[in-house]
Formats: sequence, structure tokens, C-alpha cells
Amino acid sequence: MDVGTGVQKFEVTATRAGRRVEVTTGRMIIEVAELTRGGATVRTARFMASRVVALVEHPAERDAGGSSAGGRRRAQIDGQGSIV
Repeated sequence: MDVGTGVQKFEVTATRAGRRVEVTTGRMIIEVAELTRGGATVRTARFMASRVVALVEHPAERDAGGSSAGGRRRAQIDGQGSIV
């Protein structure tokens, strides 16, 4: 994300099992929200689309059996293009 004096990285992570991260893009706003299984919003981050340099989404991590390991998914706004 371009903050005027450089770039800054923001990360939104699904913090508990069963939660998910959804990204919604609009004309001028990019919204990243952490949602519960029932669809209730836990927290939301909004960014001006003109300031976003890159948006990186990571799928939920999988264990050896192919099932979701902890169900963690994250979306990351990164000005450098690097993946953490």
C-alpha cells in the first residue's frame, strides 16, 4: 500500500478455525473482511484502490491428508510484491 512516504504492508488473517477472509473490490475501495462460519463480520479493513500496489491472497493451509490445517487463510496488501 502506498502511504505517500513509501509503502506499508497490512495483513488480515482468519484467526480461528472455521473463519474465512473475503476480499471485495469496488470502484474506489478494496475491502478485506474476516467472517465467521455464519457470515458475521469479525473485523474489516478498507483501502483506497488507487493506493493499493499489490493484493496477495493465500489459500487455507492443508495438512498431509488434504484437509484444512487450522483453516487459516490470509490476504495481504504488500507494496514490495513479496510474500511472507
